Amino acid sequence: MQVPQSTAPSLRTPEKLSRENFLVIALLLVSASVVILNETTMGVALPHLMEEMGITATTGQWLTTAFMLTMAVVIPATGFLLQRLGTRGAFLLAMSLFSAGTALAAFAPGFGWLLGARVVQASGTAIMMPLLMTTIMTLVPPSARGRIMGNVAIVMAAAPALGPTLSGLVLEALSWRWIFGFVLPIALVALAFGAKYVKDSADRTHTRLDPLSLFLAVLAFGGLVFGLSNLGEAARATPAVPVWIPLVVGPVALALFVARQLVLQRRDAALLDLRVFSSRGFTVSLGIMSVAMIALFGSIILLPLYLQTALGLEPVLTGLLMLPGGLIMGLLGPTVGRLYDRIGPRPLILPGLSAVAVSLATLTTVGATTSPWFVLGAHVVLSLGLAFVFTPLFTGALSSLKPSLYSHGSAMIGTVQQLAGAAGTALFVAVMTSREVARAAEGATARVALADGVSTAFVWGAVVMLVAVALSFLLRRPAAEEPTDTVPDGAASATQDAPVLEGVGEAAERR
Repeated sequence: MQVPQSTAPSLRTPEKLSRENFLVIALLLVSASVVILNETTMGVALPHLMEEMGITATTGQWLTTAFMLTMAVVIPATGFLLQRLGTRGAFLLAMSLFSAGTALAAFAPGFGWLLGARVVQASGTAIMMPLLMTTIMTLVPPSARGRIMGNVAIVMAAAPALGPTLSGLVLEALSWRWIFGFVLPIALVALAFGAKYVKDSADRTHTRLDPLSLFLAVLAFGGLVFGLSNLGEAARATPAVPVWIPLVVGPVALALFVARQLVLQRRDAALLDLRVFSSRGFTVSLGIMSVAMIALFGSIILLPLYLQTALGLEPVLTGLLMLPGGLIMGLLGPTVGRLYDRIGPRPLILPGLSAVAVSLATLTTVGATTSPWFVLGAHVVLSLGLAFVFTPLFTGALSSLKPSLYSHGSAMIGTVQQLAGAAGTALFVAVMTSREVARAAEGATARVALADGVSTAFVWGAVVMLVAVALSFLLRRPAAEEPTDTVPDGAASATQDAPVLEGVGEAAERR
């Protein structure tokens, strides 16, 4: 369907990356790194919060669960927000929410206040990642998207990997409040620079928000993430809310949400436009991405638990042991992006997924006496494999869409990331806990029982990765040029000399 010119976003692909656009993308990358970094800081701080606020571990985990729930609820609406508010409005909203939430958290007098602050933070974080990806797709020529989208891997991988380590270092000498105190000035500076330099990169639409769609999105995605998040722990203890309730409400609400969007998108009024799935490239990439996220989040939750409980490592040592893999995965992003621009997705994704499967298979052999260096090596291989997966998937998925659907595609990717992360956590924890309980009943020690549970969980992870390997054979490289009805004649050839962003700190230069 052709979107009317009066209400459609500007679909013109730029012929080059100007200095102004370079500055906007660099600013968005830095801002996104700050907000994503904050997502993984609470786990290490939980013991300190439990002691100071007099809460249990179950209560404290809501600082992470509430963050995930908020992300899952807000992200589906970001397609609408980006089109309605524009690049500038969405950035100011995201960073204002994040800065306000960070300030509230730093001065929180109690747990309830801190929990509310985390919800405000998550609302800003949910907007930032789709905004970053949509802006890159709008401002960057197709021939350079792989390189620049590779920088997103730094945000998606290196920033979360640094979170627990930096949090641990802060807590060695200072109060948990300084976790937020160090982030707040950076967020405020980014907000100030954004207010001055960030401009709209596409025309705004005037679509109205559909309240019913928003309500169904809350029930659907919130219910699924909440249910999946509690599924693993249900194998050990009875949760406050029966697991089956959100796992029934979520899919029913999701079906109603889909039906509602199919009706609304006929007049370009959908909260989350499902026409993104009409692209085979987007659909296949999203399927592979879902499986890869299951492996990533499952590993993130199990390996620290295994290293500390079964092998007896201190939390700081555990964070440092996990750090090399996360840094490798993030810092390889730009290099993988350059390779993507040259050879396309499948030559990168297939060996990457194979490396992930091999790493997960290797981790099925861990036990109570395994060397931490063995775990480090397996995690590095896992991270290397994922480094060759995420950047091509992000770029290929969005490049397969019409420019008018970039914002909705970015929102869909963010939504699937949250659902897949919750599913990965639930799958790995549920399998681990079931096996751990069975081994304990047989008389195994706590360390041996947990180690056996972890190794069994990685068996299932390796099996799941085989699905992704099979899907990778369906990948094709998106067309090098934009559709002829959205790109002016000659624009495709002009992009051959377009400047590219080699990194946040490098100036744009001609290819």
